[in-house]
Amino acid sequence: MAKVINGSEFVQNVKEAKGLAVVDFFATWCGPCNMLGPVFADVAEANKDAAYFAKVDIDQAMEVAQEYGVNTVPTVIFFKDGVEVSREIGFMPKEKIEANLNAMK
Repeated sequence: MAKVINGSEFVQNVKEAKGLAVVDFFATWCGPCNMLGPVFADVAEANKDAAYFAKVDIDQAMEVAQEYGVNTVPTVIFFKDGVEVSREIGFMPKEKIEANLNAMK
């Protein structure tokens, strides 16, 4: 299951970390975000050994959302060694998240 992280956890576990990370930027009031939540959780559970999965609530960690120019939610950003590799905006099926993850390996 992907953990909801704050700004300092983002820096430590994504920005300054080595390896793959997948971050779901969401808002509790967002319908498509609520639809993506269980899909993202399934992918995170199935791939927990391949990458670090986290969620960032844009209302609780505005500085992180602003730094990455997240204006629309949900936005899923894929990181490799702390650098953004790709991003997807809007609801997406499990297969699309996994395809992006596999492309980073």
